[in-house]
Amino acid sequence: QVQLQESGPGLVKPSQTLSLTCTVSGGSITTSYYYWTWIRQPPGKGLEWMGSIAYDGSTGYSPSLKSHTSISRDNAKNTVYLQMNSLEPEDTAVYYCAAGYDSGNFYGLCQGRDYSGMDYWGKGTLVTVSS
Repeated sequence: QVQLQESGPGLVKPSQTLSLTCTVSGGSITTSYYYWTWIRQPPGKGLEWMGSIAYDGSTGYSPSLKSHTSISRDNAKNTVYLQMNSLEPEDTAVYYCAAGYDSGNFYGLCQGRDYSGMDYWGKGTLVTVSS
């Protein structure tokens, strides 16, 4: 059974950089054709796709977040990372790591906020952006 565990700071100051880690167990992040994904949920709002890194290392990002978001991985550690700079209070959210199998339109579904294809989810980690 694949398990995902997010970790990182719970509190970040405005303008600072957020770094989150998603540790994967029970499966490999290089398994074809899985996409390892960061999704966030601000308080009282819906889920928002941030970006993904695919089994082959390619990445895709939400157009609205692309300029200050980066997703990377360490295959040896079976870990996926999220880095987001220039944080604002509006970035306060629960951040989830998730994984889904690409059936041919993965990014289209994510941009349409259709996460039904996500097979695995972490429990999420709350990040508060405040001075």
